[in-house]
Amino acid sequence: MPQYAAYGSNLHPARMAERAPHSPLAETGWLHGWRLTFGGEDLGWDGALATVVQDPSPDAAVYVGLYDLTEPDARALDEVEGADMGLYRRLRVRIDTLTGQVVAWLYVLDGYEGGLPSARYLGMVADAAEAAGAPDDYVTALRARPCRASAGGEAPPGFAGTS
Repeated sequence: MPQYAAYGSNLHPARMAERAPHSPLAETGWLHGWRLTFGGEDLGWDGALATVVQDPSPDAAVYVGLYDLTEPDARALDEVEGADMGLYRRLRVRIDTLTGQVVAWLYVLDGYEGGLPSARYLGMVADAAEAAGAPDDYVTALRARPCRASAGGEAPPGFAGTS
């Protein structure tokens, strides 16, 4: 199975250790020609959810952590991410690493782009990037993104929506 490319709050090594305890971090890399964005604000959670979209801009890139997921961990992650509910879907992409290019899969929101993440969620995404070793300018740009005040809402039962 190709590696899983974690972005968003799943970039946090501690989060992935809980969600995929049998699947080690292999390396980090960049998804070039894509950008991190948010969508699905109407899902009734605490704001828009992280996703990635293609972007032809020369500087478009998303920092990712690459995991060698076991089948049981991949199934568990599908459930946590709402893939079984049709919220996110898997997509194969090419990731640039220090050791070369690898094919990996990631989750993309199966919906429209748009909406603002909550301040709480955006903070989780920025903290995850920092914990995963993302460059300072990448983390700073995440923290500077527009967001909405956190309402303290809870995710629907069985859904974390964090990619």
